[in-house]
Amino acid sequence: MLQTFLSALVLSALVLSAVVLGADRPAGRADAGRSAVLARNGMVATSQPLAAQAGLRILQKGGNAIDAAVATAAALAVVEPMMTGPGGDMFALAYLAKEDRLVGLNGSGFSPEKVDIDFFTSRDMKQIPVTGPFSVSAPGAVDGWVTLLEEHGTMTLAEVLEPAIEYAEQGFPVSEVIASDWASKVELLGGRADFAEAYLPGGKAPQHGDVFKNPGLAWTFRQLAEGGRDAFYRGEIAHRIVKHLNSEGWPLSMEDLAYQHSDWVEPIGTDYKQYRLYELPPNGQGMAALEMLNILEGYDLRALGHNSAAYLHLLLEAKKLAFGDLDAWLADPERAELPVPTIISKAYAAQQRKRIDLAKAARDVKSGIPAAHLVSSGDTVYLTVVDRDRNMVSFINSLFHGFGSGVTVPGTGITLQNRGALFSLNSKHPNRIEPRKRPYHTIIPAMAYKDGKPWMTFGVMGGDMQPQGHVQIMLNRIEFGMNIQDAGEAPRIKHNPALGVSVESGIDATAVTELARLGHSIVRTPGIFGGYQAIEVDWEKGVLIGGTDPRKDGQVAAW
Repeated sequence: MLQTFLSALVLSALVLSAVVLGADRPAGRADAGRSAVLARNGMVATSQPLAAQAGLRILQKGGNAIDAAVATAAALAVVEPMMTGPGGDMFALAYLAKEDRLVGLNGSGFSPEKVDIDFFTSRDMKQIPVTGPFSVSAPGAVDGWVTLLEEHGTMTLAEVLEPAIEYAEQGFPVSEVIASDWASKVELLGGRADFAEAYLPGGKAPQHGDVFKNPGLAWTFRQLAEGGRDAFYRGEIAHRIVKHLNSEGWPLSMEDLAYQHSDWVEPIGTDYKQYRLYELPPNGQGMAALEMLNILEGYDLRALGHNSAAYLHLLLEAKKLAFGDLDAWLADPERAELPVPTIISKAYAAQQRKRIDLAKAARDVKSGIPAAHLVSSGDTVYLTVVDRDRNMVSFINSLFHGFGSGVTVPGTGITLQNRGALFSLNSKHPNRIEPRKRPYHTIIPAMAYKDGKPWMTFGVMGGDMQPQGHVQIMLNRIEFGMNIQDAGEAPRIKHNPALGVSVESGIDATAVTELARLGHSIVRTPGIFGGYQAIEVDWEKGVLIGGTDPRKDGQVAAW
């Protein structure tokens, strides 16, 4: 009798525990995962704890979200150097609370004035290399940081660079995912003496827990703290960048660096039920996320079930249609006529929807407004900040591939991006390489509104995963009722036309089998599909709610 009673008691406890752990969890989630982070005064979410703390430090000193975002980005350049740095590009969406206004900033770099298609074809090159000097475009990040601070910040560049300088000079312990990412680049880039000197101490990548110092990057940031933008684009740093690239045959000039500028741009958006998703216009790929949402709005996704085969099939087919338009029409809008209003319109989505076969996976999908083909993957950092006044920043900074081009400017710690590799050598493509032109860009920050007010600032890192990730996050929240943390933890899929459909392990095996039957080429992988960070604003309660991706080393820092 006693044994029966105890058994029943244990069973009851287990059931109660399961109920409690599963409370407010979305259907289909077997694991409890992390809890969302709540706070009232300010919040920073990004992929590395020290960087998140750097931004929080600025908020607690009285800085606003813009100040904290730049501080976090600079700190990430130190602690996550394969993903980002002053040698890369940046984009941002910023909600200015006092003005009740959303603004966008394009901080991407330009190709050199002396480079065009003939530069490559005269060297018998069929495509632009992914690594090395010929993939380098002018770094836009620093100009973007300065532009943000000068227009909407409250602190000086010197003040917000303090945490990054501290980490670079005194060293920081390398975290787990970052150590793995670092080691994965040794075989590809280890043969470059400039890269090895700066980032392979003792000839190898730092291990998990090793303390890494970066005196070159500390010097660069001190130059910026003292001399501002001109130190990077006209001063000693610029001279070193130009000298190093010229020695390897790439004609980036002092004039090219001085020409670099960021542009304020009007965000583009679309409605989905009572929500509105905002993205930046080209040369970034945000319009693909908007087109996907518009196409999917015509289906009862909730009735299909989260990550069911029918739901995932629609997601994949919408992605193919949207990326057909990206492949054909994504380019520098100042140098080409781009049909963006058409691509993000409801009418065009209805037309595109007719191309979806519910019983069969499409292959080789072209634009509904015909043109070329690009495939991209990427290494990027994303961060988001909200302050006590409810200024909000959605901010992304990147070198493109891990450690970018691999070209590292001696004595500076600056690894130069390889964004130029995404230019086309097709003379008829709007994204063809031409002098002083911005390339096709993958990095996209996002911000969503609900009932006319900013609701969620978020991003999902990872090259062409980004629009796919934005849509999956939005639908996880809107259609399937997930909270901000669960929405990022839920298993994701990723389509790449060259590889097939990559499926994370949490997707049900029955759904995967059905996707294969529909004609999707399935790739089972333990890989990381993006890296998600997000902050939600509960205006009624005055509470901030943060989520961070367990696929990264990330943290939500708050007070």
